[in-house]
Amino acid sequence: MNNPYDTQVGGSHYKDMKIQPSEFINKNKLQFAEGNAIKYICRHASKGHAQDLEKAKHYIDMIIDRDYGDDTEKSKVFPSSLKDDLSNDIYYPSGASIGKEGFDE
Repeated sequence: MNNPYDTQVGGSHYKDMKIQPSEFINKNKLQFAEGNAIKYICRHASKGHAQDLEKAKHYIDMIIDRDYGDDTEKSKVFPSSLKDDLSNDIYYPSGASIGKEGFDE
């Protein structure tokens, strides 16, 4: 089987790189936004110029919003203030729990 990283479909802007962005992204199992930011940064000089850097900034802004924005805390399973109260109890996805009082449903 041929190495898929030896082929570039459309253009040649990655062919002269020691490692193609797609190989780096895939082998490091990066998320979509991180991968696109890397891709646009790597190719700006040979393809999209300033527009590619603007695209990279856009993806970085998405990452910041996703990982550090105001809604980040809302996406966690338990708010930080509740974590201390849960430390001595076991909680199950079904809603049943075994706590200090015994088995409850």
